[in-house]
Amino acid sequence: MLSFLCVFLFLGCPVDITCKMRQTSFGIFFSVALSSVLAKTIMVCIAFKATKPGSSWRKLLEVRVSYYVVVICSFIQVKNCVIWLSVSPPYQEFDHHSYPGKIIIQCNEGSDIWFYSMLGYLGFLAAVSLVLAFMVRTLPDTFNEAKYITFSMLVFCSVWISMIPAYLSTRGKNMVAVEIFAILSSSAGILACIFFPKCYILIIKPELNCRNQLVK
Repeated sequence: MLSFLCVFLFLGCPVDITCKMRQTSFGIFFSVALSSVLAKTIMVCIAFKATKPGSSWRKLLEVRVSYYVVVICSFIQVKNCVIWLSVSPPYQEFDHHSYPGKIIIQCNEGSDIWFYSMLGYLGFLAAVSLVLAFMVRTLPDTFNEAKYITFSMLVFCSVWISMIPAYLSTRGKNMVAVEIFAILSSSAGILACIFFPKCYILIIKPELNCRNQLVK
């Protein structure tokens, strides 16, 4: 929900405060979402390793493990954004050169290094989730959500890989529109790939949502 709502910071005439908030809020909200998916993937991996009697992996089958993954991964992104705002924050910029006879009001990202570090960290979280989910995708299907996580991370990575050249080749409101589209489509892709199969069973095939079916 926060990933969808952060789009509103990209709308309207940019000022210094919205320039500072739009990219940092996007980075933090998406890091929470991706670290949650990563925590879910890790728990899937641990669950199947803990099926053997006396396995030491059983100790990790606690809710706190997921909380630790989400908190630690999100905190790293928060720290990156705080350093970014402290060193060279985004600010309002007047572009006199891109279009002759026009002045484009836009956000300058400040430090390009920290901006791409923020995006790179999101890519790292998505890549780790994708690799882990891909590794366990062939485990028993009834209890395994790894293939849905794999599809969601493929959608996320595909959207943002294709977005980068489009983002770098546009200016003004077109640049903002490209980023808004990437945020909305990647958020929708994650939700659809993970939750649509669940909704399909609950609404269309409720007879599959029973203990006997799961055991079978």
